[in-house]
Amino acid sequence: MKATASQRAMFVFICFVWGTTWLAMKLGIATVAPGVFAGSRWAVAGIILLSIRRFRGQRVLPPPRLWPRLLFVSVLLVTLNQIIQLYGLKHITAGLAAVISSALTPIALLCFAVGLGQERFNRRQVGAIVLGVSGVFVLFGPDALAGRLDVWELFGAAGVTIGCLCYCAGSVMTRPMMRTLEPVQLAGLTDLVGGVVLLASSLAVEPGAWASMRFDWGWPSFLAWLYLLIPGSLLSTTMYFLLVRDWGASRPGTYAFISPVIAVVIGALLFNEKLEWANGLGMALMLSGAFFALSKGAAVPAAAPAPQRLTAIALAE
Repeated sequence: MKATASQRAMFVFICFVWGTTWLAMKLGIATVAPGVFAGSRWAVAGIILLSIRRFRGQRVLPPPRLWPRLLFVSVLLVTLNQIIQLYGLKHITAGLAAVISSALTPIALLCFAVGLGQERFNRRQVGAIVLGVSGVFVLFGPDALAGRLDVWELFGAAGVTIGCLCYCAGSVMTRPMMRTLEPVQLAGLTDLVGGVVLLASSLAVEPGAWASMRFDWGWPSFLAWLYLLIPGSLLSTTMYFLLVRDWGASRPGTYAFISPVIAVVIGALLFNEKLEWANGLGMALMLSGAFFALSKGAAVPAAAPAPQRLTAIALAE
């Protein structure tokens, strides 16, 4: 199917916006407590989605039997994913965080789907995992062997990785729930529940959380919050699912190889984020692994990357 001009424009928009969301998050958490910055955004996103359903006369609340599972997957998808990733982001560049997330997401989705009996491995998928792991060793192995490893950078990369794994596990665990809940309903509920749990936890234990609730963030952080909510979540995810509908799952998924490059380039040009040849090689290997995981013949569930999540399917219906 030949792409129309509007479809190409939507794809370019997605690649650019999702290539800059990590930079917006890094900008926001520089002055705002990460739990408040993320929790408030996801709670608002959930309220928007559920309000749309209510306005259309559609059901909002799930059956009582699903509440325990809903709470569990919401904490995985939003609460743990966001707080662990954002604290990790404090110690690595936005470009590296974007590469880790984009490369790891399709591979981790596959592994969890296989572990839960939803899919099976094939040789292509094994090769994807080998490439991804090789990229991690290229990124951190030389410094580790030479005794120059930056422990805080390693901590940051581990945080982004663990947060991404929480998201992927939660994503796979939501699939059985879609036999009862509509995708829009499930997205709104997980956003709202996960966001509220994150916000409440932040106010209970996170340093600076109550001060952040005064919302005197300064215009850069506030604009970053709005950017993550509206273009980063609502608009881009709507466009993504429109493309999945019109193009199929694999073609729109190639954003995963373009948006990290945008993040790296913008980070280097505007924020002086370092990029050495070994970093570039490691990133290339990780993205190659993602390519094989997403390419035809490797069945991986379609999913938006962790920072955006599936928050705007309602707008595409």
